[in-house]
Amino acid sequence: EALNLLTTTAFTFTNSTIAATDTVICTHESAGTSGAYTINAFPAAGSAVISVRNNTAGSLSEAIVIRVTVVKSVSA
Repeated sequence: EALNLLTTTAFTFTNSTIAATDTVICTHESAGTSGAYTINAFPAAGSAVISVRNNTAGSLSEAIVIRVTVVKSVSA
């Protein structure tokens, strides 16, 4: 599926070890155009919503690989 220029899509990444207070770090690990994407994560209990934005001026249809790191943390 194509991700149009300057468009963001999101999906839910399920992992029972994620808590709502954790920090979830996502990076574009491999495949696809380097530097073309902005990736963010929004944690919840047992999952995180991960958003991927195409920052280029063209449509991309790449199957990128995302590395997810969960840092256990608390809000204070």
